[in-house]
Amino acid sequence: MEKYKHLNISSIERLTPSAVKVNFEIPEGEKEHFHFIPGQYITIKTHLNGAEVRRSYSICSGKEENTISVGIKKVEDGLFSKYANDHLESGVQLEVHPPEGRFTFDAGKDQASTVIAFAAGSGITPIMSIMKEVLNKTQKNFILVYGNKSLEETMFHKDIRNLVSEYPDRLQVQLLYSREQNEDALFGRIERSTVNFILKNKVDSPKNCLFYLCGPEEMINNVSDTLVTQGIEKDKIKFELFSSGDDSTEIPATTHDGKTQVTVLVDDEEYTLVMDKKQRVLDAVLKEDIDAPYSCQGGICSSCIARVKEGKVEMVKNQILTDSELEEGLILTCQSHPVTSTLSIDYDDV
Repeated sequence: MEKYKHLNISSIERLTPSAVKVNFEIPEGEKEHFHFIPGQYITIKTHLNGAEVRRSYSICSGKEENTISVGIKKVEDGLFSKYANDHLESGVQLEVHPPEGRFTFDAGKDQASTVIAFAAGSGITPIMSIMKEVLNKTQKNFILVYGNKSLEETMFHKDIRNLVSEYPDRLQVQLLYSREQNEDALFGRIERSTVNFILKNKVDSPKNCLFYLCGPEEMINNVSDTLVTQGIEKDKIKFELFSSGDDSTEIPATTHDGKTQVTVLVDDEEYTLVMDKKQRVLDAVLKEDIDAPYSCQGGICSSCIARVKEGKVEMVKNQILTDSELEEGLILTCQSHPVTSTLSIDYDDV
């Protein structure tokens, strides 16, 4: 399992009044660790107010840009996002985990005549990288449907317009603003009617398209349900949450009382601990100071995936792993409660 690397910030760009683009300098000796597939994310680790903070941010740069860049939008009560927007500057060094994630586009494998992306707010960040790859490395068409509160709050607006100028025959952009009227945008949010409008007016054969959805949970659910209703196969719909409406402090109904003996394999080291079945596996592992991979702890990223070797867990929620991956024994440890007296998990075998 690859470790965090120390990277210097080469520059900071102001995108909106509440968002910045952070560009990292990749030393020659670290470039092999930071090859990425468009759509992946990095996890940044630092210390703020005396505590360790880890946050995942999607890569917005293209593969040909010879750097790693992420967009960070300031959020209410967001410890690192506020720090990034108000205090980060060029020359600051941060610990950065090499790219990971499954919300990706592979120009050599992903077959579709047109790629359609629905993004809201900061959900545009991985879409920027995917869009650049589609336009630069293939002859596919790309349709971007991008919702924001206003033009002022639209991240990467200038970059998107530049791409439209560069690829006028292959890139279509439909903007939506929920809090202002603009002649270049629809008024409102991305919802069922928006999806139907795009499918009816922007593409000839929706079933031959590949769809990327990135943003808040409600938007993703609405768009995904509408696409399925319109006959789009589920395996042609990829999504990544940027927030979840589920606090999920509950315990699965079938979780038993009692204790579980857990064996953990991470970085070729084996650890044993005893945990309460009401706890989540990741919480118990971190409590023992075991350096397991994690970031969001909310079931949104995929950093904490492990494979169950023995025993059984139940997850509070799962919006990342596919049915086949679940059958293979993969779990999100941040969402998992053990339901057997013994449990063995492997973070290396994923």
